[in-house]
Amino acid sequence: MELRQLITFKTIVEKGSFNRTAQHLGYSQSSITTHIKELEKELDNPLFDRLGKKVVLTHFGKQFYPYATQIIELYNQSLNIDKEPQGQLTIGISESLTICRIPLILLEFKQRYPKVNLHVKSLENYDVTKSLQSGDIDLALILEKEDWIKEDLFIKELIREKMVLISPNEKDFSRTALYSDLRCSYKSVFDEYIKLNQLDIEASLEFQSIEAIKHCVKHGLGISLVPLFSVKEELKNGVFKGEKVSNKQSSISTYMTHHKDKWISPSIKCMMEIVQEHASHWE
Repeated sequence: MELRQLITFKTIVEKGSFNRTAQHLGYSQSSITTHIKELEKELDNPLFDRLGKKVVLTHFGKQFYPYATQIIELYNQSLNIDKEPQGQLTIGISESLTICRIPLILLEFKQRYPKVNLHVKSLENYDVTKSLQSGDIDLALILEKEDWIKEDLFIKELIREKMVLISPNEKDFSRTALYSDLRCSYKSVFDEYIKLNQLDIEASLEFQSIEAIKHCVKHGLGISLVPLFSVKEELKNGVFKGEKVSNKQSSISTYMTHHKDKWISPSIKCMMEIVQEHASHWE
């Protein structure tokens, strides 16, 4: 069993086809097919069902996959023993954090560790647990409802966010609740606020980002509940009105998380240290 065979196997699972795997790894498609045939012969079990142009893991393939990824991970660990941070580091980040808090963290990290090839992915369309488990991302910074727990993840709460109800400056505006449809945490906290304060809501709309919601509030489309840090500049400049939410009500928090079985490489460790240092000054 060779490492290249395992990498080929893992990449086919991620890319969904032999052709895309060949393009990604820089092999010919015949080489990809050979890698898998040799691996299947050694394991004495088929790894994929070939359904036309589609490849699907067999039952054995599904069982073997976590072992293959663990072997690859162990190999990568061995290359980084007692070395300075280097290689690739992929971080998944909630959209609001990317806009407002993370740029300074990324800048400091890049300046201090130039040998690390840093990748940033938006988490809004991803299953965080699945992405961490598959190795698609190494570390995540995410906004979720307070007391968020996932059995397979190490989770550190960085800060409990202050929330604010934003509304248009005009007195006569639409009584529409504007939700972000990408994180149920926002919706549940907003729904609780509406119920406790008996707000007269006539309709609701869902958007792909907080930035879109802010523009809609600015133009009188409705109201929304968002983290204070995400609208500080708009409130300061009078773009719309803001009413701070009581600390007694449910809120959301910013978390840093990784899979509990993830080996903490020098790159991940240094990133976590920088994040925690910056988070200690967040308000």
